[in-house]
Amino acid sequence: MPDALSLLQQRHSAPSRQLGEPAPDAATLRALLEAAIRVPDHGKLVPFRLIELRGDAKLAFGARLTERAIRRDPELPESKREKERLRYTFAPLVMVVVGRLTADSGIPDIEQKLCAGNVAYNILLGAYALGFGAQWLTGWAAYDPEVATLLSLEKNECVIGFVHIGTPQVEIPDRDRPALDDLLSQWKA
Repeated sequence: MPDALSLLQQRHSAPSRQLGEPAPDAATLRALLEAAIRVPDHGKLVPFRLIELRGDAKLAFGARLTERAIRRDPELPESKREKERLRYTFAPLVMVVVGRLTADSGIPDIEQKLCAGNVAYNILLGAYALGFGAQWLTGWAAYDPEVATLLSLEKNECVIGFVHIGTPQVEIPDRDRPALDDLLSQWKA
């Protein structure tokens, strides 16, 4: 079997809580991102952009999200507050994949969002190919208007996902996968 298919068959997400140093260095990250943005793009709109969260900036972002979570729910239990406080502290690098939609382009929003989603998936796949672990997460913060403001998103932008990247600190078991025969059918005229 070709190595490329083997890579696809082995790829799995590594939980962000189990990712630590090292993350890709600057040159490796640049090469990964240059590869990741090579996606199908109907209309050549480039309906995405990337925001890097690393180091103190990543921790400050997590702290601000915790404040927002408490404003959203002042009764938020301490255990959930702690979860919010720690959410961005594990993986040494978090890439925010942002969808940048062009309303009057004639290209449906769903196609533009899928294009940006392909960037997020390419980051996952590329990180795995380079020997790193990664997990694509969304959660409430991806859809919150105050978080969008915190990230300086424009009105036509949205968070597609937070891709946490680092080195797995433990062996990550694969999960059960669906059987192709349960998913594949053949259309007949």
